[in-house]
Amino acid sequence: MLGERTDCIPGDEQTITTPCREWIRHRMSSDALYFVFPGRLDTPTGGYHYDRRLMQELRQLGLKVETVSLSSQFPFPDAQALADARTRLAAVPDGAVVIIDGLAYGVLDALAEAEANRLRIIALCHHPLALESGLDPEQQQRLKTSEQRALQAARAVVVTSAHTGAILTTQFSISSDRIIVAQPGTDRVPFAPGDGNPLRLLTLASLTRRKAHDVLLDALAPLADLPWQARFVGSGDLDPEWTEQLHQQVKRLGLQPRIEFVGAVDGPEAEFQQADLFVLPSRYEGYGMVFAEALAAGLPVIAARAGAVPDVVPESAGLLVPPDDVEALTAALHSLLTREDLRREFQAGARRAASALPDWADTARQVADLIERVQQQSV
Repeated sequence: MLGERTDCIPGDEQTITTPCREWIRHRMSSDALYFVFPGRLDTPTGGYHYDRRLMQELRQLGLKVETVSLSSQFPFPDAQALADARTRLAAVPDGAVVIIDGLAYGVLDALAEAEANRLRIIALCHHPLALESGLDPEQQQRLKTSEQRALQAARAVVVTSAHTGAILTTQFSISSDRIIVAQPGTDRVPFAPGDGNPLRLLTLASLTRRKAHDVLLDALAPLADLPWQARFVGSGDLDPEWTEQLHQQVKRLGLQPRIEFVGAVDGPEAEFQQADLFVLPSRYEGYGMVFAEALAAGLPVIAARAGAVPDVVPESAGLLVPPDDVEALTAALHSLLTREDLRREFQAGARRAASALPDWADTARQVADLIERVQQQSV
């Protein structure tokens, strides 16, 4: 830990005070922390949101954070993107602490091994690359092999859930004492009233195969006789071909009057406040920040029992169904669309769960503590 001050330790619920910031600033090295990520930091996904907020909170704690942007081609870089990554990492001073986002780090195994003795590398793994949907077996194995090598070259690994940590231990042979769990924080917001007429369904996620919007559309089709409207909020730029398939699926099912594709939004707070029910049947989630955000707004949740989702969404706050099970998802949706008593029961459960969610200051203090320990290691 960062010394003996109990008001500055991870898990403390109070606001970070100025004395606490000054104490942490004194305890931390004056050297900058280098945060490496692919593409644009303002990319509207949960992983990039985590990176942005973590950097913001670390700066609040007094750390100097320098950003290093790699090619947006990751995790499928060409030779030029890899050469550029080598050049950018070579410019980082000897002995610096470097946090590298897993979207790039998982395929930087050769570079990680080459730089492991010069830099103090911390890997940030939102979820293993090989667990992304739409990969063929050869791609999955190649990504698993490269990520395992890269992770073994890191001084430590930050994961966003205990579920992901367990996967890295059991499937990637990463020692548990090198892994820390720094769950995403959640901002406190007013509870949504949940009084829509018709009921308003919200799904918020980039339009990618892993998020299973196709399963949700098929599940909604048999419920066209019930009163509801749905907003699909999320960028379609990450996989334009898949986005077009979803639009065609809506037309084929005759759901155009009921479903609106909104695209990415600058701030999703208003979307949660105007919704009555949150639904997203992701095929896998390393954590699922959006589910925590839905709980923070007091929304009942319908999701797939996949990855870390059961750890985020308690049974008292919603219904979890098997991944890719259209009939089970239809049944869950029907239950909450037709039974106000059940919907209100889960709404109350979501509001209770909201009080137990960590905030971003908790997340940053855990990572700051790790940074200090890594800084004390020899190069």
